[in-house]
Amino acid sequence: MATEQKDFIVAIELGSSKVTGIAGQKKPDGSISVLAMAQEDSSSFIRKGVVYNIDKTAQSLTNIVKKLEAQLKTRITQVFVGVGGQSIRSVKNTITKDFTESTKITQQMVAELMDANWSLDYPDQKILDVAELEYKVDTNYQMDPVGIRATRLEGNFLNILERKSFFQNLNRCFETANINVADMYLAPLALADAVLTEAEKRSGCALVDIGADTTTVSVFWKNVLRHLVVIPLGSNNVTKDIASLQMEESEAEAMKLKYASAYTDNNDIDPTLKYSIDPERQVDSRRFIEIVEGRMEEIIANVHYQIPDDYDGKMLGGIILTGGGSNMKNIEKAFTNTTRIEKVRVAKFVTTTINSGNDLIKAKNGMYNTVLGLLIKGDMNCAGKPFDPKGSGLFDEEEEQQPTINDRRPRQAHETDPGVIRTQQEEEKAAEEARRKKEEEDRIRREEEERKREEERRKKKENSWWKKAGRALKQFGSDIVSEE
Repeated sequence: MATEQKDFIVAIELGSSKVTGIAGQKKPDGSISVLAMAQEDSSSFIRKGVVYNIDKTAQSLTNIVKKLEAQLKTRITQVFVGVGGQSIRSVKNTITKDFTESTKITQQMVAELMDANWSLDYPDQKILDVAELEYKVDTNYQMDPVGIRATRLEGNFLNILERKSFFQNLNRCFETANINVADMYLAPLALADAVLTEAEKRSGCALVDIGADTTTVSVFWKNVLRHLVVIPLGSNNVTKDIASLQMEESEAEAMKLKYASAYTDNNDIDPTLKYSIDPERQVDSRRFIEIVEGRMEEIIANVHYQIPDDYDGKMLGGIILTGGGSNMKNIEKAFTNTTRIEKVRVAKFVTTTINSGNDLIKAKNGMYNTVLGLLIKGDMNCAGKPFDPKGSGLFDEEEEQQPTINDRRPRQAHETDPGVIRTQQEEEKAAEEARRKKEEEDRIRREEEERKREEERRKKKENSWWKKAGRALKQFGSDIVSEE
C-alpha cells in the first residue's frame, strides 16, 4: 500500500571524495528534519570539485536518487544542486553611466548597470553569480543609490566565474541522469549562510572550507561577499604526504585521523616516540609531525595570501573554519600562528536546528555543512507521488510526475537572489526569449526604416525638377486667369 504524499526538499552536493544526497522536511518553527541520506564514492570521476567523467557522474546521481526514493517511499521530481570546484574565482568589475544633467537615480538605471555587467564576455568563462559591492553616486559611495540625484552613477560588482566547459559538464550529468534541477546554488555562499552569523558577515570575516582536494576561501565585509577563490589543496594532500613514508593511502588516512596535528609545540615532541602503521611497522613521530605541519603551513599560507589587503586588518569576525579538514587537532592554533589573526573558530555544524537520526549528521564534524546549507536554501517541494518500494515497478518512469520549476518563466540574471545560479533550462528559455525579442525589435526597426525611406522618396519626388516645373506652370496659369 502506498504511503500518503508528503512534502520534502532534496539537495545534492558533488564533492571530490563523495556525492551526497539528502532529503529533509522544513518545520513551521524553522527547524529541518532529515528524512533520508545517501552517498556515493566520487574519487574516480570528480577531481577538485570538477566533473571529469559525465557518464559515471550521471550514474552516481541516478543511484543517489534511487536510494533516497527507496528510503522516502516517494518519487523525487526535482533536486537542488550546489556548484563549486577548483575553477571558481571572483573578478571585480566597474560599470559607469553619465548623465547630461543632475538626474534622480531609478531602479531601472541600476538594473541597466547590472545587465551591462552580466553581459560581459569572459573568454572560456561563465558568470555564475554577481555580488553588488557598492555604488558610487558622483563622489559618494552608497549601497542603495535609488532616489539620489547625480550626474554620474558607478556600479562596482564582484563577478563569480567558472570555466564554461565545467559548468556544461555539470548540467549534462543531470540531463543524462534525467534529473530535474530546481535551482543551482553557489555552494560557498550556501555554506556561508548556513554557518556564519550576521555579526561575522557584517564586521568582516573569512570563511575557510577545507575539503578533500580543495580549500575554498570566502571573504565577507559589511554583509557582502568581497572575494572568493578555490585553492587546489586540501586534506587529501596531507594524506598523500604521509603515504610517502612507505605506506598505502588508506593506511596514511587512518594515521592522519589518529595522530595528525596542525601544530605541535617543540617541547611536546618526544624524539623517541614512534607511531604504529600496523603491528609490524612504525614511523618516527618527529618525521610524521614535520610532514603534516609542513603541508598545513602551505595550505594556511595560501589562505592568508588570498585575503585582500583591503580587508586583512578589518576582519573583526576573524577566520571561521569548516569542512572535513577543519577537524585536525590544534588547527585554530596553526591558523593564528601563520595569519596572526587571533580570532579563529571551527564551525562544526550549521546554525539551523537539524533533527536527524543519522549518525553521520549527528557527528557534527563539519563534513556535511555544505549539503545541509543547500537543503536549508531549498524552497520548493521535491516530492512526487508515493509508491510501495516492495511492489513491482519500483522506479517506473511512466508514472505521472508533478509539475516542476522548469515550467516557470525564465528569470533574468538580475532577478535571481544572491548565490542562485540560473539552470541550463532557464538559460535556454531566456536565450529563446531574447532571440524572439530581438527579432521583434529588428522587425519594428526595419518597418521604421522603410517608412523613413518611403517618406524620403516622396519628398524627393515632390522636389524633383519636373515637379517643380509643373507647379510653376500651374501657378503661372493661375496668375494669368486671375489677372484676366
